Amino acid sequence: MPKTVNWQEQMQSVVGAKGFTSAADDMSPWLTDWRGRYTGAAAAMISPGSTQETAEILKIANENSVAIVPQGGNSGMVGGATPDDSGQSILLSLRRMNRIRAIESGDQLVLCEAGVILQNLHEALADEGQRFPLTLGGKGSATVGGLISTNAGGTQVLRHGTMRALVAGIEAVLPDGTILEGLAALKKDNRGYDLKQLLIGGEGTLGVVTAATLRTVPALIDRCVAWIAVDSTDAAYRLFQFLNRRTPQSLEGFEIIPETCLDSVLRHIPGTRPPLTGAHRWNILVELVRDQADAQDPRTVAEALLAEALELGLIEDATLAASEQQAEDFWKIRDSISEAERAGGPALQHDISVPVPKMARFINEASPVIEAKFPGTKVAAFGHMGDGNVHLHVKAPPGVQPLEWMRDYGNRITPLVHDLVIAAGGSISAEHGIGQNKRAELERLSSPGRLATMRAIKTAIDPKNIMNPGKLVPLASGHSGS
Repeated sequence: MPKTVNWQEQMQSVVGAKGFTSAADDMSPWLTDWRGRYTGAAAAMISPGSTQETAEILKIANENSVAIVPQGGNSGMVGGATPDDSGQSILLSLRRMNRIRAIESGDQLVLCEAGVILQNLHEALADEGQRFPLTLGGKGSATVGGLISTNAGGTQVLRHGTMRALVAGIEAVLPDGTILEGLAALKKDNRGYDLKQLLIGGEGTLGVVTAATLRTVPALIDRCVAWIAVDSTDAAYRLFQFLNRRTPQSLEGFEIIPETCLDSVLRHIPGTRPPLTGAHRWNILVELVRDQADAQDPRTVAEALLAEALELGLIEDATLAASEQQAEDFWKIRDSISEAERAGGPALQHDISVPVPKMARFINEASPVIEAKFPGTKVAAFGHMGDGNVHLHVKAPPGVQPLEWMRDYGNRITPLVHDLVIAAGGSISAEHGIGQNKRAELERLSSPGRLATMRAIKTAIDPKNIMNPGKLVPLASGHSGS
């Protein structure tokens, strides 16, 4: 009698020994999410080397109803790339698919595979006089496929948008192993539903992104980074309106930072120092850039506009970075806030967004509500004022036991934060996605129409629910994997 070949053996025959492992030690680093909140188990980790291999793996998985958990750099914030603890899933790593297939500088496009690391993409484009205008703290591990699947944002969304705006074409494999070929960067394509947009932000629940055509911009000629003091969030918003009207083609960053966050960074992060003298309730980090030869020098523009803003009473004080190193030092303060807050004690961190015109009022009104409801807590709210993204941290009272406090208060504080966000017309996830961390809250706070549509799309494309089950989509009760 011929030997029966099981699905693991089939998959191993597709990718070979270098693309297959079921050894616990090999898989262990990839079974816990970046924040350390979730740990799962997997039957095997498979690393295909091509789109065709990925297609064959998904076909086998679909035929055998085996769950697939796609993973890029494992740098996500909401447990979206971590398998459950059943040990029955396949962890599908895209890290071997790391080729930059083509850089088309004249057309400002780059074609790359899903496993390309963001920092490597930046460096390759810099050699060609181009830039991919999205960056984030985890650029040394985050991959293109993960950035697409979570619709990543960052500090440059104000000028360039999220990944949705930067993806010109996608190649992906659907749950049954069908390859969706859509890499052509078409400016006009009126063939109905935009399938790539379903995959962008889909968190691997509808298929596996294997490659993408991304939009690039010219490399920077120069930039000017300013640190500005204002007395209120309302003043910060007025300054944003002022600068955005006057410099719509060069304003690339506008970050709002409270005095408490600055103090925390100076206390806990070595090598940081205050950009301005004296205490100021709110700080603004602004970046103006020039990437066209005929554009104005950003430093000249900044000097003139900030002088005018001072005369108008929009700002209290300001300084311009005198060198590229000082510009990096200013940004280090902003990028180190989360690390500094963690060093200062336990905190519940919320990635939320509200309409840009409401951001100042939301920070003003939500913070005291939370602090009054949970005495002893302190709210630190900072973020990207140009796109309405608030990073709202609720810090525990001094002296508490971190794990006990997070367990006892997390399920009480976070719903309140999200209720306030929804009341302001905002979103419970600005740039980190839903994953497994926010799935219950998405179900609680979404309209019936949104939930029904999401479920219908998921069920139609992935009827067996093999693609990243338990993430993003709150499936109806009774559905397999809900």
